[in-house]
Amino acid sequence: MDITLSSWQPRLVALAIAAAGDDGAHDINHLHRVWRNARLLLEQHPEADHLVVMAACYLHDLVNLPKNHPERHLASRQAAVLARAQLAEAGFPPGRLDAVAHAIETHSFSAALQPTTLEARIVQDADRLDALGAVGLARMFYIAGRMGTALAHPDDPLAANRERNDKIYSLDHIEVKLATLPGTMQTAAGRALGEQRLQELLAFRDSFVAEWAVAA
Repeated sequence: MDITLSSWQPRLVALAIAAAGDDGAHDINHLHRVWRNARLLLEQHPEADHLVVMAACYLHDLVNLPKNHPERHLASRQAAVLARAQLAEAGFPPGRLDAVAHAIETHSFSAALQPTTLEARIVQDADRLDALGAVGLARMFYIAGRMGTALAHPDDPLAANRERNDKIYSLDHIEVKLATLPGTMQTAAGRALGEQRLQELLAFRDSFVAEWAVAA
């Protein structure tokens, strides 16, 4: 890691921790993992601005509203505004503020905004990768538990004869959202990693269903 990144990382971590709530799926460890994912993608895109990517990775959840909040789709825009202000106050390079704000604003699935820069594409992919694989699975059930969602439909867990509803059944979230993520990845490396991690989710789903008790 170069000296600029090394000097900014602890400051970005401090800003993120100061804004953190009690959501264990969006804590500082999530931010570290997103930055780690981004570094994997940056290996394929050394031309990207690493500082912009790192700043957006650590500050993208400065405003983190619950999944069932009516203004959830606005959270990334609010986070971008807050990040810009905090970075400017901290002396972040002014010419890079717009790029960081754009990457934060467009990272969110619920915001449905398209990233237009390489840095924003990398951040979006890096965040979505943390929703897949073993950690993504744990985060899915953690969030579902906080929302009071049931594990799965008692006798039709794969929704063979019903509409999927991930607001009621946690397992439905795999097909409703998570299985779609690899196809939304903005980079080739992100798509490859996403497909790999999705297979882990689907293998778990199959094992879960095999053990799931059917209704009497």
